[in-house]
Amino acid sequence: MKIIGVTGGVGSGKSEILHYMESAYSCRIVLADDAARALEAPGGAIYDRLIALLEQYPAQEAITLPDGRINNPEMARRIFQNPALLQKVNELVHPAVRTYIMEEIRREREAGKVEYFIMEAALLIEAGYDADVDELWYIYCDEDERRRRLKASRGYSDEKIDSILKSQLPEDVFRQHADVVINNSGALETALREVDAALT
Repeated sequence: MKIIGVTGGVGSGKSEILHYMESAYSCRIVLADDAARALEAPGGAIYDRLIALLEQYPAQEAITLPDGRINNPEMARRIFQNPALLQKVNELVHPAVRTYIMEEIRREREAGKVEYFIMEAALLIEAGYDADVDELWYIYCDEDERRRRLKASRGYSDEKIDSILKSQLPEDVFRQHADVVINNSGALETALREVDAALT
């Protein structure tokens, strides 16, 4: 089983690439964001510790909803107003997500049913996952096209897009770490042919 890490900037079309890989190849796909949500849900491995941490900081609303789930807008507000809290949350969440993903890799290896284990994370490089994968794939898309997609699909303003792009790694760093670069700036079919070439 080959382990592939997939990363790229917001608006690069990672989801479309992953959807194709899931439909066309024998693979298991784990999204780091989905893993984090599962770990943060009631009963999840870090739920209680995360609630205790968030409750130490100023509130506008309750940190949990009536059903016990975390109030994500309130969590985001507290985190982005408190850099120290952001660091503490990252120190809690990222190792737990890594442990979860490594356990899923172990299970898939033991089961022996898939050819590829694919993990996707926006912070794949920053979190050091490039040391855990056989290949790191960078889904590239030029900035103008990413901006167009984000405005069309998510309704983002130029200011919001600027803020997001500034927070992400520059292209040269992605390319420096990548074993495979998929160019998704044009027609999706062209990018999918690059995927096929990389997997065969």
